[in-house]
Amino acid sequence: MGRKKEKISDRKNTEIEIVEDFSDDFSEQNEEKAMSEEKISVTVSTEKTNKRVDSFLSEKTDLTRSRIQQLIKDGNVSVNNKSVKSSYKVEENDRIEIIIPEAEKVEIIAENIDINIIYEDKDIAVINKKAGMVVHPAHGNYSRTLVNAILYHIKDLSGINGEIRPGIVHRLDKDTSGLIVVAKNDKAHIKLAEMFQKKEVKKTYLAILKGKLNRESGRLETQIGRDADDRKKMSVLKENDKGKKAITNYNVILSNELFTLVKVYIETGRTHQIRVHMKYLGYPILGDQVYGRKDSEKRQMLHAYKLEFLHPVTEKPMKFIGEIPEDFKNALKNTKLEVDLSSLEE
Repeated sequence: MGRKKEKISDRKNTEIEIVEDFSDDFSEQNEEKAMSEEKISVTVSTEKTNKRVDSFLSEKTDLTRSRIQQLIKDGNVSVNNKSVKSSYKVEENDRIEIIIPEAEKVEIIAENIDINIIYEDKDIAVINKKAGMVVHPAHGNYSRTLVNAILYHIKDLSGINGEIRPGIVHRLDKDTSGLIVVAKNDKAHIKLAEMFQKKEVKKTYLAILKGKLNRESGRLETQIGRDADDRKKMSVLKENDKGKKAITNYNVILSNELFTLVKVYIETGRTHQIRVHMKYLGYPILGDQVYGRKDSEKRQMLHAYKLEFLHPVTEKPMKFIGEIPEDFKNALKNTKLEVDLSSLEE
């Protein structure tokens, strides 16, 4: 456990000072926030006046507006050392402080939710996650998650760090379908986390892109970090010291004048990495309403269809193929990208 202190300055000259406790995590993609009090201080240097403080802070931090409103209601937000209401209008040189209390430990309940476990032994399980399911309980999603389902369906979890729970070493976005491997005990969890950190786990995805990609393959190596204008989104950053290295490789499987089906292999696991890189390339993923425009699909057509690694305990080579979901198959049909799906398993 340590402490870090950083200053962030954006183009609007708003200085944000963040003081927080932090702890290291094996997976860079999935750093969990420390269970401790966090303090965020914001000094408004030059900013438009008459903007509500809740709206202003939601733009300048990773907190949602509703979360900020609750913090204000609980007396955890002050302006110039005075409590304010959400309707307060910020002014130049205001010093805003946010205290985020230590997160409450929420008991994770086993829930009888249907999941597709495609492989299981005494050390690991591999699941083909359906789109629309959050992987791990978090603020706003304490139930109906993959972890809730695993606790119900897998009965021989021996514990992670002294708790009976699955070891999550990598995650998928809520609306991304596909394969995820979980550890059932400490030994497997530690080894898997190490393997992900050393890039010894190969993750391959399928994605339907908007537009015709006029190249057979490519490699993107950039820095990815929080978007300067929308802190809830990620983006490619030009400054090498501002983000984290992200490497994405892709191969075109089939294309027409309007759409392209690609196979994507990532060497790093940054938040929203494939979605951000495809937008950066100029070919956003079909159905991605965050990094592209709204279209006919209800979710991003991104599927984690293959996982390859050495078993964390037996060291036996493992290879898993996640069956492509019906909505993805329908999208292939609707975009006239029909392909022999069995050929994709090669």
